[in-house]
Amino acid sequence: MQLVLRNRGGELSAENERGHAVGVGRRLRWNLGALDLRSLGRRGQLWVDILGTLIFLLPTCIILAWLSWPFFMQSFLVDEHSSNAGGLLRWPIKLVLPVGFLLVALQGLSELIKRVAFLNGIPVESLEAHYERPTQ
Repeated sequence: MQLVLRNRGGELSAENERGHAVGVGRRLRWNLGALDLRSLGRRGQLWVDILGTLIFLLPTCIILAWLSWPFFMQSFLVDEHSSNAGGLLRWPIKLVLPVGFLLVALQGLSELIKRVAFLNGIPVESLEAHYERPTQ
């Protein structure tokens, strides 16, 4: 499937080859094939986000952080340097991998908490629908 990213009035949207939008807003949403997320209603969309976060995002981030940790540790323990003259340390950039995946997992956990709170009736401002007319 080919996605085309478009910037429409400050909002990012992605369309597949048939021109169907798979995401609108400041972030892309899950594409469930033929299932139109708008037909699920607001609660259904939140449940899709919760399940997607629990099944895909968090396990993937945790596994990738876990697998990239030995890559960093090996470099750190041998104090790996670049082979260039006055070589820079290599382990700081290798630390970016596990830390980055852990930060994405923390953001996913934050989004998960917001969606569960919203489903329990607690108002969450970042999940409220806001429509702004596009400037022309």
